[in-house]
Amino acid sequence: MTAVEHGRAGAALAWRRAALVGLGFGAGALHLAAVGVLLMLHQRWIVIDTLSLGQATVLLLAGGAGAMAARDADARLARGALAGLCATLPLALLSLAMDAVTLQPIFIVLTPDLQAMLTLGMPPLLAAPALLLVGVAAGLLGAALRAIPALSRALLPGAIAVLIAGVFQELIQLMLQQYEGPVGEARDFVYTWEGLTQQGAVTVFVVVTLIAQLAGRAARGRVAAMEPARRRQIWAGIALAAIVILPAAAGSYIGQVLMLVGLYILMGIGLNLEVGLAGLLDLGFVAFFAVGAYSTALLTADAPNALMHLSYWAAMPISVLLAVCVGVLFGLPVLGVRGDYLAVATMGLGEIVRVIVLSDFGAPLLGGAQGVLHIPKPQIGSYTLSSPVALFYLTLVAAAIAAFIAWRLENSRLGRAWMALRDDEDVAQALGINLVRSKLLAYGLGAAFAGLAGSIFATMLSSVYPSSFQLLISINVLALIIVGGMGSLPGVVLGSVVLIGLPELLREFGEYRYLFYGAVLVVMMRLRPEGLWPSDVRQRELHAGDETAALDAGADLLPARE
Repeated sequence: MTAVEHGRAGAALAWRRAALVGLGFGAGALHLAAVGVLLMLHQRWIVIDTLSLGQATVLLLAGGAGAMAARDADARLARGALAGLCATLPLALLSLAMDAVTLQPIFIVLTPDLQAMLTLGMPPLLAAPALLLVGVAAGLLGAALRAIPALSRALLPGAIAVLIAGVFQELIQLMLQQYEGPVGEARDFVYTWEGLTQQGAVTVFVVVTLIAQLAGRAARGRVAAMEPARRRQIWAGIALAAIVILPAAAGSYIGQVLMLVGLYILMGIGLNLEVGLAGLLDLGFVAFFAVGAYSTALLTADAPNALMHLSYWAAMPISVLLAVCVGVLFGLPVLGVRGDYLAVATMGLGEIVRVIVLSDFGAPLLGGAQGVLHIPKPQIGSYTLSSPVALFYLTLVAAAIAAFIAWRLENSRLGRAWMALRDDEDVAQALGINLVRSKLLAYGLGAAFAGLAGSIFATMLSSVYPSSFQLLISINVLALIIVGGMGSLPGVVLGSVVLIGLPELLREFGEYRYLFYGAVLVVMMRLRPEGLWPSDVRQRELHAGDETAALDAGADLLPARE
């Protein structure tokens, strides 16, 4: 094959790849339409009477197809336009099919409202070409943003700001509702109770674009000249300042969401010691959380079945100590169990605790299904930590202390013993590591952090019920560790924000938020199995096969070069 023929074959392959990428995105758009997600999103305005969330989703899919098709160096814009066309082609065909045949008896969500969204009120024969032209324009824009970095720096910050301001308009208005004066006037200019106004969208786009341009020019060179460690310190300082300031400025709802994230960070740090470092898969972890909550309730509550009436600060260390004892007791029966069998065994132990709490045997002390009520809030002198924001700061301090302890443990002799235990128990024992002591310490110390989280949780609700301690909590904590990065403390924080904080902020989308939750988990495990912020050791372990394959491939090429 000549060089010209080879170039033609490569170009044809690139065009075919662009079309297939677009059709893949189009199949995703068709699926969203068939299951009702697209119509549900269309009911939410990003910009009132201009752009709905459903329409923005179609544009993002077509633009994403164009950006992905523009990977090749040649004819990027043309291939992006082709991918955008193919991404909207299934929806155009669907609109024509809905006009020709009644599909609602088969797919109940293929309603006239969906057809009106796809056709924009135009006749289907005119709407289908118009939809394809929109797809071509979106794909062309996506390819241009990828091919021209200056264009993406100019447009993306403002566009993302408008999207966030429109999607989270209820949350943002709830945060701004407590302010009057200039802030209230700006809120009324940007928003109505139905959503983001047209002049508000233009204002947000222009202001954010100007700020991004000015700040980018001033900081881009300085940031590029900094050492990576210094850069990480700056970003960590900015994040810490935002975490400290945001709840006080945003109000009770954001404070409560962040407090829930903080509680899962505490539990994630504890389970990370067991799973991420020691390799002990524990699905009964919620039992330690329940022990901390019930211990605090029984030691502080103003209830007939309370054991004492201590202050929170006296009851909290006792609750943590009891959780440690229960963790050690849980570890004893499963010392010789490994792998999947360990997960099943610990899940059974966790269910035993739940059944005991609900049983008639424990009802005189634990309250049965009615739980324990009238748990007082913590007090510092004469100040009561009654608001979600105040309790969030308590959770933040507890999480910071727990993270410091976990970090020190990870780099200690015990932490290295846990990692050796995780890699191979037999080799670890041959090296002189005491398996019994190491495992029991992992269970006990992990339970301590869960007990601390449960203690704060009890004061947050001022009551505890058995229904609050389901198996799903253990699964969520394990999921956030996997998504954040196994064995990584920053990964625990990031996983908690992604899997706990974002679904809470998307609560207004109802049950569909769990659809997004599941889709993110699937995509995450497919594209980045090591997690969002993995530890260096975990990353090397997961990519060791890739490095070996690359070395083998290089070795195979050596004879050919000779």
